[in-house]
Amino acid sequence: MNKLIKLISSILLCQFAGIIGSVFTFSAISEWYAFLEKPFFSPPNWVFAPVWISLYTLMGIAFFLVWEKGLKENNKAVNFFYIQLALNALWSVLFFGLKNPLIALIEILVLWLFIVLTIKEFYSIEKKAGYLLIPYLLWVSLATALNFAVWILN
Repeated sequence: MNKLIKLISSILLCQFAGIIGSVFTFSAISEWYAFLEKPFFSPPNWVFAPVWISLYTLMGIAFFLVWEKGLKENNKAVNFFYIQLALNALWSVLFFGLKNPLIALIEILVLWLFIVLTIKEFYSIEKKAGYLLIPYLLWVSLATALNFAVWILN
């Protein structure tokens, strides 16, 4: 398969996870999230979309780099990636869709673990792929702290 098609497909796969999450997020922002108590370190709402679009793009590039090394040969890494991607989309369903910060907090901790496992596996296959996921881990770490604070404050 053409490298450009693989790269675009990888990025679109990750952006699709973001689109799934955004379906549950957009309406809940003004109807529910806006009225919650938030911690002092909560970023303004406009920051989330560009950050996530950037992170999904980096995730897609990282996946592409691993794909280039072979999906079957790197089955464990690919499975971890798919699991964390599904958990990523699921978090929005739980937090914004079900409006349940506690269940979302438990889930995001599992997501965080699978991101770490994915980074470890990607790094062992292609160092750049592992490094590209570090901003994602950092952002999800912030999101975990935010999730925890929202649960405690509300």
